[in-house]
Amino acid sequence: QVQLLESGGGLVQPGGSLRLSCWASARDFSIYTMAWYRQAPDRQRELVATINKRGDKTYRDSVRGRFTISRDNPRSMMYLQMNELKPEDTAVYYCNARKPLETDSWGEGTQVTVSS
Repeated sequence: QVQLLESGGGLVQPGGSLRLSCWASARDFSIYTMAWYRQAPDRQRELVATINKRGDKTYRDSVRGRFTISRDNPRSMMYLQMNELKPEDTAVYYCNARKPLETDSWGEGTQVTVSS
């Protein structure tokens, strides 16, 4: 498994922006499919965005056009640029790493709070 460390969460007003970062300990980081998940209080964890080893990206409908996922393979980093934040984006955001024949790895999470 891979050690994942998230950072960049915080408190922001509606309409504001945040950039989340995730560092992975994997030497073969470039072959992992990476993802951001989030979990709000009393709700199930949900997939926010993914980026595979080719750089193909997917987004859940509610964040498409506002969030951008990216990766920097030489630095073993993944990012989530979040713009036009809404109160319903409030959640703990988790970094996830996946590759075949290996159990998924998860970070500890970083809190994002959108409130005036």
